Amino acid sequence: MKVIITVIGKDAVGIIAKVSAILAAQNVNIQDITQTVLGDLFAMVLLGDMSQAEISVGDLSDLLDTEGQKLGMKIITTHEDIFNQMHRI
Repeated sequence: MKVIITVIGKDAVGIIAKVSAILAAQNVNIQDITQTVLGDLFAMVLLGDMSQAEISVGDLSDLLDTEGQKLGMKIITTHEDIFNQMHRI
């Protein structure tokens, strides 16, 4: 099972470190990551493998959402199947 994690907000030191620490603690492997800074806006999209995780996508989403609120950012966690259905042509 894979998840797509999107992080958007004002750029700051340690965003990737904080998000990846949560994923590592939940045994979610980062398979791909891209990020950019546009002016002072930080944007990141991450593909995570949850096959070894002992947490549900919903619970992971809640953890990341809580961290996003602390950082003043929006973090959206989407199951790969839902993401693919949303972006079908």
